[in-house]
Formats: sequence, C-alpha cells, structure tokens
Amino acid sequence: MKGKNMVRAIWNGKVIAESEDTVVVEGNHYFPREAVNPLYLKDSDMYSACPWKGQASYHTLEVDGQVNVDAAWYYSDPKKRAAPIKDRIAFWRGVRIEN
Repeated sequence: MKGKNMVRAIWNGKVIAESEDTVVVEGNHYFPREAVNPLYLKDSDMYSACPWKGQASYHTLEVDGQVNVDAAWYYSDPKKRAAPIKDRIAFWRGVRIEN
C-alpha cells in the first residue's frame, strides 16, 4: 500500500497550506481548512456558482505585503455530490501545488 504524499500550496515563497489529506476534484487539491495558515487568508465578497458543486466563496491571499486577490476558494455548503470538499480550500492564480 502506497503512503500518502505531503502536498503543499506555495505562493510568494511561503507555504500557505500543507497536508497529506487533500481531496482532488477536477485537478485541484482541496486542503482541510485546519491545514491552511489563517494568517495568509483575507475574507473576500467574491463568489461563483458551479452546477454540480454549488456556491464557492473566496479568500484573498496576503503574504509579506503581496496580495493575490481571490486566489483561494471553498464550498461551505456544497451539493451532495461534492460533499467531500465541504470546508476545504483550493488555490489558483499562481499558487504552486507541490506533492
């Protein structure tokens, strides 16, 4: 049995999130909220809708004075088919995922 790999989300030279427990959906790693450094997350009023996952909310990343607007998203109340990503956070807009 293969062991789990540590997955990291990195932006502006800092590890934003780190976990062996990510859920991959549509090529995106969704990290448990507790694996994401809350110091780098700022609330955003951005949201979007996915037909099968539901409504996504966003966070802006702020690291060492640099801002990456709406670079993290999550589903607080996903549709049934997307239940495994409830309250998990995924990244885009230049955030590098390493595993």
